Amino acid sequence: MKVLMGLVVVSLLVYVAERVDIVRLGYQIERLKTERAVLHRERDELRVKVSKLSSPERIAHLATDRLGMMQPRKDQVVLVHVGPLSPVTTGTAGSGIQLARHVPSK
Repeated sequence: MKVLMGLVVVSLLVYVAERVDIVRLGYQIERLKTERAVLHRERDELRVKVSKLSSPERIAHLATDRLGMMQPRKDQVVLVHVGPLSPVTTGTAGSGIQLARHVPSK
């Protein structure tokens, strides 16, 4: 009889421990869902902020007002047309300096 009573008590303790774990995990899941929602909202706010900060209008405004930059005049712009792709060396012979070329697509 004592063995049977011991088994019942142990079974009840295991059951209670399992229920406590289930409740604890439920609370943890809810906490993580809330944290996830907060992180999603923060991500969306950061995306909006990046969009505002990287807008061409804002960059042009900062370039002219803060940095004193201005659009070049027509006589300050030089277009260089290049031939086929090949490295161009410059400087003294054997200096190893190479210029990159930008070939516009047609």
